[in-house]
Formats: sequence, C-alpha cells, structure tokens
Amino acid sequence: MSLRLATFNVENLMTRFDFTGFRNQLRQDRVIQLFEVRNEGVYQQLEQARVVASTDDTRQMTALAIADADADILCLQEIDNMAALQAFEYGYLFRMVGNGYRQKYLVEGNDSRGIDVAVLMREETRDGQKIELREIKSHAMMTYRDLGLFDDTLAPHGHMDDKVFKRDCLELDLLIGGVPFTLYVVHFKSMGSPRDGLDGRQSTMPVRRAEVRAVRRIIEDRFGAGATASKNFAICGDMNDYQERVDVIGSRRTGYRFEHRDETESALDAFSHDGFAENVMRRRDPIDRWTLYHARGPQEQWLCQLDYIWLSPALSAANAGRKPEIIRNGQPFRTVFPPGQEVERYPRTGWDRPKASDHCPVVMTLDLK
Repeated sequence: MSLRLATFNVENLMTRFDFTGFRNQLRQDRVIQLFEVRNEGVYQQLEQARVVASTDDTRQMTALAIADADADILCLQEIDNMAALQAFEYGYLFRMVGNGYRQKYLVEGNDSRGIDVAVLMREETRDGQKIELREIKSHAMMTYRDLGLFDDTLAPHGHMDDKVFKRDCLELDLLIGGVPFTLYVVHFKSMGSPRDGLDGRQSTMPVRRAEVRAVRRIIEDRFGAGATASKNFAICGDMNDYQERVDVIGSRRTGYRFEHRDETESALDAFSHDGFAENVMRRRDPIDRWTLYHARGPQEQWLCQLDYIWLSPALSAANAGRKPEIIRNGQPFRTVFPPGQEVERYPRTGWDRPKASDHCPVVMTLDLK
C-alpha cells in the first residue's frame, strides 16, 4: 500500500489586497514605485489592478505544480483562509486534477499577516485505499512556558508566555487503508533582516530552534519518548532553515559554478542529530536537494532546501529505497539551475514573475505498513 505525500509553500494565496505600501514604501510593489502616485485612492486602484492582472497566471502555474506532484495528501503553507483555498481548488486546481481534493483542513494560526498552514486530501489513495481523518489538532496556542523552552537566546525575541509557533503545528491523526499515520504540518519563523550584527538567518534561529524542539516534544508526548522510532509519522512544511546549501558563483555573462557547503548549525539539528527523524532529501545528490533559489545580486546567491518531508525511523526504514521528487517547472527564469537539472518551465513563466511560487513542491511515494 502506497501513499503520495507532498508539501508546497504556494506563496501568498490571499483574498485581500494590501494597501499599506502607500504609506510604507518598503511594502510597495516595485512596479508602482516607477510611477508618481500622490493620491491614496488612485494607489488603491492601481494596486488592485496589478494584483488581479498577475494572479491568474500565477495560480494557473501553482495548480500545474500541484497537479504534477500528484499527491494523495498535500500540505500547504501561506494560505489566507478556507475561502481562499476553496476558490483556488474550484477555480484552478479542479481544471488540472478534477474532483481530487475533497477533504480540506485549515485552522487559523498566529501569523501576523494571516497566512496559515492547510492540508488537502483525496478520499482514497491512488491504489484505492481509504484516507480517513480520525482527529485534527492545532498547537497554535502553545507557549514557551508550556514546554519549558524559554531561554536566554529567546529573550531578545519575546517573553515566556509568547506562542511557540509563529504560525502553527497542525497535527492530523489519519488512517490510510486502516494503517495509522500521523502528519505534522508546519511553517516555521522566516529569516528576517540582519540584527545585532547577525544576518537574518542567524538572528532568528533561536525562534526556529524552539519551534523544532516543540514539534519534537509534541511527538514524544504523543507516542512516548522511547516509542517514536516505531511509529508512522511525518513532519512536513516550509521550515525556513537549511543544514547545507549550494553557493552559486558567477553571472549570466561569465557563467556559473556551484559549490556545496555544510552549515555549522541549523535549527533543524534537533530533528536529525540523534536519528529522531530523517530528512529524506539527503538521499538525493548534494547539488540536487534545493527547493528555493535565493539571490540579492551576484554577490549573494545560493540554492537551498527550505521545504521538507521528515520521516520517522519506521517510515524511513520501510522506504529505504525511495527518494523524494522536486517539482521545479514553476520556477522563474531567473533561477540558476546546475547543469543537468534544467526543466521545461510552465507556459507564461516570467523572468521573476509570474511563477508558481518562490518554493518548489516536494513529493514522495511512501509504503505504509
């Protein structure tokens, strides 16, 4: 019995317009900055027109990427609300996959922009096994105090009674053809701007490290600290951190070379250091594990993995011969692909936009026992 499991940050699937850019240029789209707009009403009209004009192409590509993943269970990040998810599924995804994802789950979390994690599920797997939800649980209200996680590294970021998860950790207790399977869906703290002499990744790492430890504690409390290895669980989502990256060196004119490097520390080490769970992406070639292209000019560009499927030891062992797939056809043309990894982009893909997302879907076929 097999299950196709996927995760995808679809990048701002929103039902709202953001007009704050009129007063805060840091929030203003770059195309509007080309024009002199002095009246707020005119600004709002231009912003609405810009968003509507670009969204149709974007969401067609998002739906194409999801269709290519062809997952039975799809974990999503950056969903505005259930209305947005239903409108996208009916207006776009249905045209690609038909009546595929009839089970939809979303719980409002803690994100200040209102973006949430969600799950789409088929009623049956591709082999005809029933997918049943026994229980769904949000951990959005859990605090540092609840888990005893607050320490000096978190002091600059908040207080002991602050919420641990900046979005949520959504826990789904499932039966797949009668076999128990527990899914944890997350979207960890994003890398912010440089702070106190540290880059954005380092300055926000204590927050993500606490989120990782909280997920691990939730799983250990659920199954028992000594029993997790034998259970069927997976942790999926955009984790906004990496344990390795591929530096992209060069330019379009001079050509590129690619250098793999391991990071000395990562918030995700709490999952991997003692074999608690396996990042199955590491079964792929080191140069071919990336799910996002980061660039701030030619001096700062790299490929890295931000999107993960972590498997329990039992699931990992049962699927020792399998590797995850990465759907990169929705990446914009500015993304630099290492030799041999190039893909055919979706129709109407732009240099920077439109695109399916800044992230790539990750999908893996799992045998469940």
